[in-house]
Amino acid sequence: MKSKSGKKPKFRDENEERKFWAAHDSTELVDWKKARRVTFSNLKPSVKTISIRLPQSMLEELKLLANKRDVPYQSLLKIFLAEKIKEELRV
Repeated sequence: MKSKSGKKPKFRDENEERKFWAAHDSTELVDWKKARRVTFSNLKPSVKTISIRLPQSMLEELKLLANKRDVPYQSLLKIFLAEKIKEELRV
């Protein structure tokens, strides 16, 4: 897909692209009438490693719950966080 102005922006990384699109209107650069819908079925979300301090008892309870569900405790924690975030954003 070509832009209306003929200039296709080039970015060094995702962060630079993110900043660009936060400051520009895509309708000025993209002819959306020619756009096609696509799916990226194998696309994996970007992840970032963090450290989090939890009380030992909370961690043990999380591991217990994860064991009951037969999933890794870190995966269960991500599920719990995603559910709570979704719930809070609905308010």
